[in-house]
Amino acid sequence: MTLTQLRYVIAIADTDSMNEAARTLFIAQPSLSQAVKELEEEIGITLFRRSNRGVKMTPEGKEFLGYARQVVEQYRLMEDRYITRKNSKKRFSVSMQHYTFAVKAFVEMVKQFGMDEYEFAVHETKTYEVIEDVRNFKSEIGILYLNDFNRAVLTKLFRESDLEFCELLTCGVYVYIWKGHPLAQKEEIALEELDDYPCLSFEQGVNNSFYFAEEVLSTYAYKRLIKANDRATLLNLMVGLNAYTLCCGIICESLNGSDYCAVKLKSDEVMAIGYLKRKGAALSPLGQKYLEEIKKFRESVL
Repeated sequence: MTLTQLRYVIAIADTDSMNEAARTLFIAQPSLSQAVKELEEEIGITLFRRSNRGVKMTPEGKEFLGYARQVVEQYRLMEDRYITRKNSKKRFSVSMQHYTFAVKAFVEMVKQFGMDEYEFAVHETKTYEVIEDVRNFKSEIGILYLNDFNRAVLTKLFRESDLEFCELLTCGVYVYIWKGHPLAQKEEIALEELDDYPCLSFEQGVNNSFYFAEEVLSTYAYKRLIKANDRATLLNLMVGLNAYTLCCGIICESLNGSDYCAVKLKSDEVMAIGYLKRKGAALSPLGQKYLEEIKKFRESVL
């Protein structure tokens, strides 16, 4: 096993394509395929499933990828310090469900640290990918929620992925709508009152189990349901169709604007929003600062 082979595996995983990875690495595709095949034979596991539609990592491959990323990153840091002797930028990456407050905390952290010495990444993505990003060392922290419905399933997945969930806050469920919505002036909204309006939900891709839904009450028989991939689209649909989504009630006008509001849903449902990290791993100073910013924002709105 060589460092070059580990870099090859990472490149393929990042592009989902042997051809694209080969172009990125500036090597011939047959040479890349042969190097990966030799690595698979050496370690005794299959890292990728090949098909006419490209390559897909196996479960064993995903586990291997996490270790590979860690080894390559540590080597890069050592090389920068002892070989090239240049000051390498410190890195921090976070993956999250679509929470404006989590983005706001990221913005405040970046403002404080600046970009001269640090390299940042933020991934608003699907629930399963939040878990995978932390598991595979792509992100140090993942932000998501648990409730009575999904807790057992997701906690089992966390445990199998060697991750731990740390609670940040608990809250009720709110209806997120634009201020021109017919129900926007109500103090509380019953779920039945929403039947005539489209419910918006974030698309979860192939991992579309109810347990991975970003919105609570995912098993409710909605009469009108629209799925979308990004927050900007959902906001446009709220205005254009008087649509709504269910959220934690913590909104950020500085990022989404002042045209939207959160109205309490008549429900006893409780959400526990928290962060995922690798089990037993200490958070970096950047990770600690990011969580401090989330707690500041939480205290200012709750």
